[in-house]
Amino acid sequence: MVTIAHLAEKIIEEKPFLQEALAKGIINYGALAESMQPDIEKELKKKVKTSAVMMALRRLSEKLEKSHISAARFDKDSDITVKSDLFEFTVRKSQSVFNNIKKLYDFIDMEKGDFLTITTGIHEVTVIANQKHRQKITKLFEKEKLLKTIGGLGSITIRIPTQSAETMGLFYVATRAFIWENINIFEIVSTWTELTLVVAEDDMGKAFKVTKQLLEQNK
Repeated sequence: MVTIAHLAEKIIEEKPFLQEALAKGIINYGALAESMQPDIEKELKKKVKTSAVMMALRRLSEKLEKSHISAARFDKDSDITVKSDLFEFTVRKSQSVFNNIKKLYDFIDMEKGDFLTITTGIHEVTVIANQKHRQKITKLFEKEKLLKTIGGLGSITIRIPTQSAETMGLFYVATRAFIWENINIFEIVSTWTELTLVVAEDDMGKAFKVTKQLLEQNK
């Protein structure tokens, strides 16, 4: 049976920022209930009281307070690595692409601090590297089907706890902080203990400040 509580939870599930506000108890329940009331009445095909919606929201906020998202934390070993002057390109996936990827290591020197990430999708391959290697990389992949190239990028890499795979909401905590500050994330790259967010180079100063605050507040 569909109830007010079920419908209220369904609506909130589609709005992450409302979830956070409810979990922290910083939202006006009356105003939120009134805004949701027409949708709930439409689904139930009958009038409902605002107080009933408010009660459902209060119960949902108690549930969210105990959720794993609110418990997501970084640890004392979490730190930040910043890289600037990057570019990315995406090509259609093919065997020749992988043959050329092997050749990247002929001139990209990881020991000297060069940056390189390679993400393989179902149909595409995206490479992010230093701008200084752009000419060589473009030449290397000139016969491939180029889908997109973006320059003027930088990256923020956060060392994350080893238990992050079992921690619900840790990536959400990081990406949410960027979204709140209107920082567009071009790419998200992760490994077992690293989370890298690729943003416009113009946003790097703000991104570093946000990330530093994020780690200080969530340890």
